[in-house]
Amino acid sequence: MSTTESTAESTTACDVVVIGSSNMDMVVRCAELPVPGQTILGSDFRMNPGGKGANQAFAAAKLGARTQLVARLGNDLFAEGSCGSFSDVDLGTDYVVRDREVASGVALIFVDENGENQIVVAPGANRRLSPADVDAARPVIESARVMILQLEIPMETVVHAAQMAIENQTRVILNPAPARPLPAALLEKVDILIANETEILVLTGVDEVGMHTAGAACRPLLQAGVESVITTLGKQGALVTSGDGDSRVPGFRVKAVDTTAAGDTFAGALACALAEDKALEDAVAFANAAAALSATRPGAQISMPTRAEVDDLLQHGERR
Repeated sequence: MSTTESTAESTTACDVVVIGSSNMDMVVRCAELPVPGQTILGSDFRMNPGGKGANQAFAAAKLGARTQLVARLGNDLFAEGSCGSFSDVDLGTDYVVRDREVASGVALIFVDENGENQIVVAPGANRRLSPADVDAARPVIESARVMILQLEIPMETVVHAAQMAIENQTRVILNPAPARPLPAALLEKVDILIANETEILVLTGVDEVGMHTAGAACRPLLQAGVESVITTLGKQGALVTSGDGDSRVPGFRVKAVDTTAAGDTFAGALACALAEDKALEDAVAFANAAAALSATRPGAQISMPTRAEVDDLLQHGERR
């Protein structure tokens, strides 16, 4: 018997394909964070599907894009929980592999009453997402208009996926998180790079990134081959940097309670909008609205908005 089992039964055309991680987040809230050797009592416990790849795919699917996720899960209860969440938004899992040799990725998260946290991630099956898994998903990559990539899977898989996208004229969005220096072989294949201030600092080595400095900081990324860089700036919105210059896209005034997965919501929403042929700045405005709404509710996937909510905020919301 094979050591892996794919859930694929049929090939489904899609607008957005996401190649990346899927985790189960296990969150314990406590009055204060423990120190080494200390045992403390927490208050409540929640188990939520997460992982950057799965979050971004979930966001795109919930907003109406036909979306397929290419990922690896273990053959365990955590995988069942994740797949149950995917089905809630009709997220395609034709190329999600259930690996019999390793566990699903998990994140152990402790959060204190001030919102500070300690996080330990065990990548599990995510470490085994391979170029061969990408090759198996070629039918949906060929049909997709947009591909989203992140860095919670092996770098060789990310580079391989980007190359396949180029060969099939699929637009490549890269969210370089967790932040690390990127090989030239990847940067030259990226159409749109989405990064927050911290990630831009890591990628460029500059001392400061803000609304007035991000454009200059991102120039080397354009010189390396990236077509456009979107620097996400929280409540301020985003700055789009391209060969045509810099363009600020304002954020929306909302009452934020939890910014968990706001960045993933932004990426999924941007891909959804681009798959609908929206111009880049309009797509960023759409993504800003989706991310702002996700910050008004606690959690990751559970906080992500519907299309009707995003359209309403775009029409009636107050911009900063």
